[in-house]
Amino acid sequence: MTTQLPWLYLFLAGVFEIGFTTMMKLSNGFSMERPGYVVAFCLFALASFSMMNLAIKGIPLGTAYAIWTGIGVLGTVIVGIVWFGDPTTPARLVFMAMLLISIIGLKLV
Repeated sequence: MTTQLPWLYLFLAGVFEIGFTTMMKLSNGFSMERPGYVVAFCLFALASFSMMNLAIKGIPLGTAYAIWTGIGVLGTVIVGIVWFGDPTTPARLVFMAMLLISIIGLKLV
């Protein structure tokens, strides 16, 4: 496995995590009133865990897990702000920036 491929898998795992958290919100508590979102949640979750499984073959588990959840958290917060009207306060923006810096730092070391 090339050295960059696990990082691509990890990035995709994080993007799919954003997808499954968003679908969880849209599913209205996994209500069968919105079965498409429930199915989409399952597909995004399966894709996320599958990509994570591939990523940890070339990236230390602790590093991969921290970055995976960091991408998911950061992306989900952005989705919440942009599409669901979640609050944007200076403190939230500062902590989002700190999270992004931490993700980049883990990739660099």
